[in-house]
Formats: sequence, C-alpha cells, structure tokens
Amino acid sequence: MKRIAVLISGYGSNLQAIIDGCHRQQIDGQIEVVVSSQHKAYGLTRAAEAGIDTAVLTRTDYPQRADYDEALRELLDDYQIDLIVLAGFMRILTPELVTHYQGRMLNIHPSLLPKYPGLNTHQRAIDANDPEHGCSIHFVTSELDGGPIILQAKVPVFADDDADSLAERVNQQELVNYPVVVQWFCQDRLCMHDGQAWLDEKPIGKHGYADDEE
Repeated sequence: MKRIAVLISGYGSNLQAIIDGCHRQQIDGQIEVVVSSQHKAYGLTRAAEAGIDTAVLTRTDYPQRADYDEALRELLDDYQIDLIVLAGFMRILTPELVTHYQGRMLNIHPSLLPKYPGLNTHQRAIDANDPEHGCSIHFVTSELDGGPIILQAKVPVFADDDADSLAERVNQQELVNYPVVVQWFCQDRLCMHDGQAWLDEKPIGKHGYADDEE
C-alpha cells in the first residue's frame, strides 16, 4: 500500500475526494500526512476529522524558498512518502525539491494545459471565448504547470458563465478524476519515463490518456 502525502493551501475539496477514495478502498494507498502552507486552511480540519497527521509550513516560518523546501523535504522523507499529491498547494517548488521526488509528485491544474498555466484560468478561458475548458492532471517537473499530462477532463463554456460558475463545473471533474489517477499510481500502473507519462507500460499522448484528438 502506497504512503501518500497531500499538500494543500485552502479548502481541500480534492483532498476530501482522495480521503474518501482511500476510506472506500478505491485507492490502494493511505494518506500519512497533509501539509498546508496556511494555518487557516480548511483542509487541515478535513484531515484531522479523518485522523490524518497534519503539518503547517508557512512563508513566515521560512522566508527563503530553499529553506522552505528543505523543511518540506525533510518532513516528507520522515514519513517515507511514496506519492506526493498537490491539491491546491499555492507555492512554486524549487527544482531541487521537484528533482528529489521526480516521478512521484502529481498536480492538478484548472485548465486544459498547455493553455493557461498559472492563475485566473477560468476567467482567461472566458475572455478568450473558448468553447471548452477543464482540468489537467500531470506529473510535476521544474517547469511551472509543464510536466507530462496524464489525464484531462473537459467541460463546455456557456455564454452566461462567469469565473465562479465555470470553476464549479471544472471542480466537479477534478473530484472525479484526481482519485482515479492516484489509484493508477498506487496500482503501479502509472509512471514517468523519459519525460513522458506511461500507463500500463504504454506512453500517454501529450494531451493525456484517451484524448479524442489522438
């Protein structure tokens, strides 16, 4: 059974989906610790209610990025973590930390990468009059939101959408699909090899598994 750490900064809806997946035995793993960059993140309450260890590492405690990431690495190594799941963790990690966990760190991003890395993705999709939007689950590399894509989920963009309504629709897809990808990793079906995501010993295309353009 894989030992999982989840990194958060806020509400923790994706964290809750993974907690639920573990409790229902839909994920062959166990969350050992939830780490937050914010003391008031509601995800910490979710973790505590599930009996999961928590830790808080803030920018105030470690003003230098290198010091922050070194403290984070030591914490994760103490728990002997197999998989790190970024779930709304609002920090850019140093290349040294990413390299240390290369192939063992997942992130979910609220856009159809490579479109709209960074912030404010929903409004950017609306402003561009995109007909569809969505989320991307990918391995983490030193390139911001640039690691190999594992799975994407798409939603339509409606004429009367605002950023909040579109975000809610995307989040529903996140809650369904992130636990699936975590389970793939826990089953040893998913890996990163030569800068590409592989599932069941086959390379995944650049737009993710089962992309309709492939």
